Order: sequence, then structure tokens, then C-alpha cells
Amino acid sequence: MRDGVFAARLGIPAVAILTEEFVTQGDFVARAVGMPAVPRVVIEHPVSGTGKENLERVARLVAPKIIAAFAEGRA
Repeated sequence: MRDGVFAARLGIPAVAILTEEFVTQGDFVARAVGMPAVPRVVIEHPVSGTGKENLERVARLVAPKIIAAFAEGRA
């Protein structure tokens, strides 16, 4: 979330990617730093340590959501 906020503050279009486990914390951080509208895409948890094949599967699933966030002008 912080990386997404940092990029957005610099005027760089950004979409934060959060796992399901950290949605509440991501929302809190976004509000706490005064940027609650930074777009987010939520992915399953966990992703880290689940193997290359799963990472590729998750990437295929999430890529269209990230592209849509940019296309909708949310980023």
C-alpha cells in the first residue's frame, strides 16, 4: 500500500496490490496517509512461497484487474 501511495504522490499512476490478509491494514494505511482513494487490487493469500506455477497463475488472474484499474482511470 505504501508503495502505491508513494507513487501516486509523485504523480505516477499506481495500483496497490494487497493479499486478502492485508486489506484492512491497507485501507488503514491509505486513510492514515491521507490518500484513501489509491486504487487497490486484492489477491489471494498467501502468494509468497507457493511456488512458481501458482505465482504464474495468480499473475494471469490479477493482470487484467490491474489493467482495468488503469483503464478506468482509477490509477
